[in-house]
Amino acid sequence: MDMNNINIEEIVKQVLSGMTGNAPAAAPAPAAGGAIPKTARVAVLTEKEHFELKEYPIPPLGDNDLLVKVEGCGVCGTDAHEFKRDPFGLIPVALGHEGTGEIVAMGKNVKVDTAGKPVKVGDKVVTCMIFKDDPEITMFDLNKKNVGGADVYGLLPDDDIHLNGWFSDYIFIRGGEFGSTFFNVSDLDLDSRILIEPCAVLIHAVERAKTTGILRFNSRVVVQGCGPIGLICIAILRTMGVQNICAVDGEQKRLDFAKRMGADMTVNFKDHKGIEALAGAVKDAFGGHLADFAFQCTGSPIAHANIYKFIRNGGGLCELGFFINGGDATINPHFDICSKEITIVGSWVYTLRDYVTTFDFLKRAKGIGLPVAELITDKFPLEEINEALKTNLAMTGLKIAVVNK
Repeated sequence: MDMNNINIEEIVKQVLSGMTGNAPAAAPAPAAGGAIPKTARVAVLTEKEHFELKEYPIPPLGDNDLLVKVEGCGVCGTDAHEFKRDPFGLIPVALGHEGTGEIVAMGKNVKVDTAGKPVKVGDKVVTCMIFKDDPEITMFDLNKKNVGGADVYGLLPDDDIHLNGWFSDYIFIRGGEFGSTFFNVSDLDLDSRILIEPCAVLIHAVERAKTTGILRFNSRVVVQGCGPIGLICIAILRTMGVQNICAVDGEQKRLDFAKRMGADMTVNFKDHKGIEALAGAVKDAFGGHLADFAFQCTGSPIAHANIYKFIRNGGGLCELGFFINGGDATINPHFDICSKEITIVGSWVYTLRDYVTTFDFLKRAKGIGLPVAELITDKFPLEEINEALKTNLAMTGLKIAVVNK
């Protein structure tokens, strides 16, 4: 899709105006695979570190709603934080926001997705943000505003619908003034669809980095942190044509995977004592030069404080590792920022446009042979949702996913 030739504002207005009201439809059309059941199982976090599978009736479908049979959903770090500590105070809550599935019923008014692409029963979809509380967050807003102030399915307070998260058998996508956004991604395989949401986070981060004017094809780029976020960052940089990438992490298996994703060099911080030695190792990896640009992809304040030492005078930094309050970092503003004239951008979540860009990234990455799908190292059925979250917290794999049978 050529996004430059579309009146995005008009499309979004048409979609939202066409999804008004919630009057029950006479009878939703069943999916090709059979009749729609009367109830659905939902994994509800009922207390810290415990999901309970509950069964709820599937609500009547309104003229502007969608019912989606869930195929799979990734486990995000946000899910893990909520599972362990409930920092958002959402319990009881149906989690899961990295999900995808097949439309099995749709209201008569639903014709196109948020980008104007036709949809029908049987199509595969993902949800993005719910911007009912902030109508300024729209597709045409570009990078002026991210979705940080919006809601998402999988982090909604429980209500009489209940089917609000992707850790379930079915998810109920509400139309009208609720403000849902969704995309038809039938041309992507299941693993790619599960990875759309985290990849969009990195697409947004790279777009933010580009605004500095420092990140270019021939830039020397250091990526600190080789969890799923850092590894996806490397893959995106490689698909853009950036070739001189150094990955920094403390786990050799992750560094090895970073090379498969497109990193040219790796530095294991466990092999170097102190920040000066570590910075020297990064400099040596770049043939005696510091990085032109750096991406900080960990949630460690110490890592943030260290990364300035990897960057040359006049270089750039994108900080995207802190999705929650990870604590304070100690830096020296004179030596780390002012005297080096570092240009810094922060990045958090994404915009609607970043979602559309992500679909093309995933196709391109697959086309050039990057093993993005192999980020998903562990798959659990819905019945083992507690084990899935515990595996995520144990950090024994990379990306954990819940995949329905």
